[in-house]
Amino acid sequence: MITAIPRLKTRSSGKPAGRRRPRFWLLLLLLVPAIAFAWRNWPGQLSKLTEVTSFGQNPGKLRMFKYLPQQLGASRPLVVALHGCTQKADAYDDETGWIKFADKYGFALLLPQEEVHQAKCFRWFDAAHIQRDQGEPMSIRQMVEKMKTDHQVDAHRIYITGLSAGGGMTAVMLAVYPDVFAGGAIIAGIPYQCAASESEAQQKCGLFGQALAPEKDLTPVQWGDLVRAATNHAGPFPRVSIWHGSSDTTVQPKDAVELMEQWTNVHGLNQTPAVDETINGHAHKVYQDQNGNAMVETFLINGMRHGTPVDPARSRHSFLPPASVPVFISFVSGGWTDHEAVTQGTRHATRTFITHC
Repeated sequence: MITAIPRLKTRSSGKPAGRRRPRFWLLLLLLVPAIAFAWRNWPGQLSKLTEVTSFGQNPGKLRMFKYLPQQLGASRPLVVALHGCTQKADAYDDETGWIKFADKYGFALLLPQEEVHQAKCFRWFDAAHIQRDQGEPMSIRQMVEKMKTDHQVDAHRIYITGLSAGGGMTAVMLAVYPDVFAGGAIIAGIPYQCAASESEAQQKCGLFGQALAPEKDLTPVQWGDLVRAATNHAGPFPRVSIWHGSSDTTVQPKDAVELMEQWTNVHGLNQTPAVDETINGHAHKVYQDQNGNAMVETFLINGMRHGTPVDPARSRHSFLPPASVPVFISFVSGGWTDHEAVTQGTRHATRTFITHC
């Protein structure tokens, strides 16, 4: 906002000096926002994402965006990525570099977008949106089915990840559709059914500096029972990678512990990690089944606040692998963990690129 325009000095002739210059700058200042908006939306500057407007009944009233790399892998995997509050699908991609890795690893990319909540949060806390075949989960499932139909996505290589509210909805999707997803990565997220209303979520799920209330500090069995009760699915359940910043004051790091307890119990594991290591200053734990398969892993990123780990030493569009890349290595190398990707993905993860909840 322009609050004042200084008085111009005059020449001896009495005419203002540089009379046209202030008008020019004033006009330029007024035009800059419009020019910037037009440039962002000019053909060629638009998001690489494509919106799909028809994909089912869409009870959650979400929008669907997709990206297909030119070289879609022979296994035709799919990654679903869920944004945080106040974000949009294209911004979440832009800030985390998902398209870059879709091109690199050859997977299809699906980015749902929340439109109803006042802060555009996926409603992981709403009883109408945390059940199978209802609300937002049903909408996301319908998007997945659309991708399978249109692009012959491999039904055994579908993965999901999300940040914060998107992380909370990732936990929901893994719980209510364990037969759909092979694995998922929950970044700064919340356990499934921590809350059934927004007020309960704010008071009892460790949000915005509030410690988890005692009644939500459930045992692993109690957390696991909530997932088992969500469907009649008897297994196998998706592998889960859990990421959190140690300095997160938006979603408390204790939520990552509760998530670990929930999903280790779902997999029939105890809470003693088979691997307990520090990678470049960041705590990494792996929980394995009796055959030595890693089913749950956790990363606590030292000093990171609320967001997705990225490499601050690189340029804006030269990202480290997003936190959830280890989950998706299964369709790249046929294995669960690529330690080089994990190591590089945490080497410089000391700040966040995303600050939304």
